[in-house]
Amino acid sequence: MHIHILGICGTFMGSLAILARELGYRVTGSDANVYPPMSTQLEAHGIELSEGYLPEHLDPEPDLVIVGNAMSRGNPAVEYVLDKGIRYISGPQWLNEHVLQERWVLAVAGTHGKTTTASMLAWVLEHAGMEPGYLIGGVPQNFSVSARLGGSPFFVIEADEYDTAFFDKRSKFVHYLPRTFVINNLEYDHADIFPDLAAIQRQFHHGIRLVPSNGQVIVPAHDSAVADVLEQGVWAPVVRASLEAEQGDWYTELSQPDGSRFRIYHDGELQGEVNWPLTGQHNVANGLMAVIAARNVGVQPHHAIEALCCFGGVKRRMEKLADINGVNVYDDFAHHPTAIETTLQGLRKRVGDERIIAVIEPRSNTMRLGSHQAKLAASAADADTTLWYQPAGLDWSLEQVVEGQDNMQVYNDIDTLIARIAELTAAPSHVVIMSNGGFGGIHSRLIEALGGEHG
Repeated sequence: MHIHILGICGTFMGSLAILARELGYRVTGSDANVYPPMSTQLEAHGIELSEGYLPEHLDPEPDLVIVGNAMSRGNPAVEYVLDKGIRYISGPQWLNEHVLQERWVLAVAGTHGKTTTASMLAWVLEHAGMEPGYLIGGVPQNFSVSARLGGSPFFVIEADEYDTAFFDKRSKFVHYLPRTFVINNLEYDHADIFPDLAAIQRQFHHGIRLVPSNGQVIVPAHDSAVADVLEQGVWAPVVRASLEAEQGDWYTELSQPDGSRFRIYHDGELQGEVNWPLTGQHNVANGLMAVIAARNVGVQPHHAIEALCCFGGVKRRMEKLADINGVNVYDDFAHHPTAIETTLQGLRKRVGDERIIAVIEPRSNTMRLGSHQAKLAASAADADTTLWYQPAGLDWSLEQVVEGQDNMQVYNDIDTLIARIAELTAAPSHVVIMSNGGFGGIHSRLIEALGGEHG
């Protein structure tokens, strides 16, 4: 069977392509931009790629076209598929029908931390010898690929609330058949498709409706938006997690203020201590959720904690790229004020008074619409200096963010921005580059400008 995937270089669709190839299908795909690392990973799996959305990419005609959610009416390939009557399906629905049936699905949802928590959970199960399948919208450092079928009934998936396809406006996770459903947190996001928080909460409740009575819903103990969702009805046991002592069924206590060491308790009893290279309360919360979810499928907490201690992190989640004579450069995916704030808070607690320079490109669809504009300046409070990059297509000016902020500046040229960063980086210092895109190749260009090598 020949499957062609439209939008194949996205993190979800690329991972899905790997699963389809593993099932033995011939897989081809096209995307507006075909570039590493996803293109390299796909080609290594024998997947043929085409750049652009030309109708001739669908000749000879495939048996099935999987349509990514970035596709819309008017796209030449979409129009060709519809005109020719070629069979098509969304990525999440294909996953439902071909991979997730009869699997124990552990779905990790929430506004923040989905990729990291799903990566932790997959690693915990792997460390326990359970050979889980997984699909993650990122590259876990403990695994060589972003998706695999696995060798057991267990399947971990990053459960995105973004819509499914142009012909299916339900959230992706509605298709995932979760038996263990983790909701990390819930805030307003994706302003391009959701008018308000209530619309997002409605989708999360659709997800909860799918969890069987012998499954489990794992939630934060003190998230009012999640609590509102639960009040709409829940039919499976609910387990609550907290970062405050004795405030949930499971809770943590910090051994180090930066979150690099913390203890985990269940029903008031100490389960063990995590000692890892990650920082920040957000990662403590992610780790706790992974331990609870793993317990739901039989992994004892002390084994899960042991696994977290050797968790390697996820690419682009505070990934340290270089240390150039005491100047540390990091790459981080943060694209929401809460993510920016928690990431910088964790770093500040780790490095103390050492200089932190935040370099931020507000690039997500929600950022472009200006929905979080009022929160941006405060989100970077833990940085000594914040340099904002005004990307093309941003519908508002970042000058509004930096007004009255002596330690913030705006740039619209990457070369000038790099030069300014270089002026500010006396050792010891930490440069955190935050964007959910390629940011014009700034990472390697900055490292080169500082006299280092980008590995």
